[in-house]
Amino acid sequence: MSTPIVEIKHLSKIFHTLEGETLAVKDFTLTINQGEFVVLVGPSGCGKSTILSTLAGLIKPSEGEIKFNPSKVNKKPSIGYMLQQDHLFPWRTILENVFLGLEIQGNLTPETKKRTEQLLDMYGLGDFKNHYPNQLSGGMRQRAALIRTLAIDPEILLLDEPFSALDYQTRLAVSDDIGSIIKKEKRTAVMVTHDISEAISIK
Repeated sequence: MSTPIVEIKHLSKIFHTLEGETLAVKDFTLTINQGEFVVLVGPSGCGKSTILSTLAGLIKPSEGEIKFNPSKVNKKPSIGYMLQQDHLFPWRTILENVFLGLEIQGNLTPETKKRTEQLLDMYGLGDFKNHYPNQLSGGMRQRAALIRTLAIDPEILLLDEPFSALDYQTRLAVSDDIGSIIKKEKRTAVMVTHDISEAISIK
């Protein structure tokens, strides 16, 4: 039986500006089960990224509620957020870049270092760990960004149009590649995209 990890109920979000109010999300309801890969597809400006930001706790809903681990004690799971750009620091090697989240958490230990290097080896970047971002293709950079996110061992992955900076053919290949990695790591993931082909390829 599937176990819900997130329940979103009647979520609405209104942004207030000097010009007035903007309704970004209206009455959105969704249950996400443990281990599911959910893709939200829609045109730009329809509120997809707002939903992710609300899940991440970056903004608060105007109405509705989000329950984490509803069958337990509503304990919020750890969340990793992968953005449109890879945001790899050009002056750091790939290895140093994928350690970044662990450094920020204060959790860079011999054990977490070893596990992160194993992820690089497992997903084809082991030979490039001492390279710099400008020496890698766009697809390899996105894979490094995903490994940086996985290194912190999140229970839920949020992916906000993570392939939009790539050309179309590369985007489909990388989305399939990264989808396979997420499934192999048995992560719960929510991705937003405006591209139906991309959504199909990652499934």
